[in-house]
Amino acid sequence: MARTNPGQFISQVRAEVAKVVWPTRREVTTTTIMVALLAATAALFFSLVDIAIRWILTGTLNLFGS
Repeated sequence: MARTNPGQFISQVRAEVAKVVWPTRREVTTTTIMVALLAATAALFFSLVDIAIRWILTGTLNLFGS
């Protein structure tokens, strides 16, 4: 394995960072809003599923418990 000195390493890091395509402000905003909406939708869905399962189990247990 070839060894590089710190100066070469810094040059290589700068060259690689220059290749990065950074997102625009609009892309970041749009993506952030989409993630927030998806998280809220998932939370609502799982809350409704939880309520439905609790309702079914409570009804079933009350049916056999009494």
